[in-house]
Amino acid sequence: MILAAKPESLEAKPNGADKAVWIGLVILGFMIWWPFGLAALAYLYGSGKMKCCHSERSEHSRHHGFRGFFHTMGKGCCAPRRSESTGNSAFDDYRKETLRRLEEDQREFMEFLERLRRARDRSEFDQFMEERNRRPDSSEPPAANGS
Repeated sequence: MILAAKPESLEAKPNGADKAVWIGLVILGFMIWWPFGLAALAYLYGSGKMKCCHSERSEHSRHHGFRGFFHTMGKGCCAPRRSESTGNSAFDDYRKETLRRLEEDQREFMEFLERLRRARDRSEFDQFMEERNRRPDSSEPPAANGS
């Protein structure tokens, strides 16, 4: 009997129920004895069973360990899919326009905050200068008593 290697495209992808079982196993392992939970967590991390089903190993190959974890978390799981077309051109146009408008609003808001900071700094500086000018000149010697 000849066993053929299973093509990677036919490899079973983890679904939500599988992930829930593995997460439950890790939690149960920590509850029973912490090394069991740690071992289950290490197995899941090493085997890649908890990966997003849409991510590619080569895409994140330059990020290892905690860097890879935080890189994935920062982008969000399946972030590359967000930029793909949905197949509905009307929705894609709407999404593109909405994202453009939101980026413009964000830029305008950041400019507004910068103007507020400058105005606050200017008013604080002006107040400092007024207080400084109101103080008696410290370089003059104090008035001598009449004795």
